[in-house]
Amino acid sequence: MPHWTTPDGAQLAYELGGSGSPVVLVHGFGLDAALWDPQWPDFTARHRVLRYDLRGHGASSPPAGRYAHGADLAALAAALGATPAHVVGLSLGGAVALELALAEPARVRSLTLVDAVLGGQPMSAEWGERWRAVVAAGRAGDLEQAKRLWLAHPLFAVAAPATRAALAAMVARYSGWHWRERDPLLAPAVPAAERLAEVRAPTLVVVGEGDLADFRAIAARLAAGIPGATLAVLGGAGHAPNLDVPAEFNALVLAHLARH
Repeated sequence: MPHWTTPDGAQLAYELGGSGSPVVLVHGFGLDAALWDPQWPDFTARHRVLRYDLRGHGASSPPAGRYAHGADLAALAAALGATPAHVVGLSLGGAVALELALAEPARVRSLTLVDAVLGGQPMSAEWGERWRAVVAAGRAGDLEQAKRLWLAHPLFAVAAPATRAALAAMVARYSGWHWRERDPLLAPAVPAAERLAEVRAPTLVVVGEGDLADFRAIAARLAAGIPGATLAVLGGAGHAPNLDVPAEFNALVLAHLARH
């Protein structure tokens, strides 16, 4: 994958393919652009598609100072001519997509938020306990244990065997930087959960029927709070419905893009 240099010197690995109206795909935490392999052929057949690795993930460099994922996305998409774009984000990638839509609405043609993280939405006590255990292993220098704990998380419990294999391969490539270091990520001054009514992009909210209650609650809040948003619940899917039920996911999302 080629790399693009951010204004502060970070190297973001990316892939660009297809032609047509731009689409940007943003992966989840601990994963990388390969998350979107099942989407790539169908999406690039209809659109100019950009996928990339977030800082510290895949082949991108780790953070070296204060940064914001939304600003990275805005700068990368602008540099590659992928704007305004249909932005599709899964989990952490959903939070990044929403951050961009709130900060720079002119850059976003439509939003698809898949099992998204939502800034300002409290997570369950169980989520917090398991996350702290993963981080503790990373901070102790046992990256392999951190990865084992992450892959054993109930977040991935309903994943299909092929999904689990794909997730394991991506997590194996993950640098673990965010578990080992203090992340200098710049958080928005006002959490996204408090600004949902400001979203103007046509929004599709997607959640796997078998995902954790935390993420089903977030999906319901996004669908209720974003004007005109549509909620789709995919059966037979967990936290990564694009991997669990790719044919259904592709048809659903491509139809949303075609409408807008």
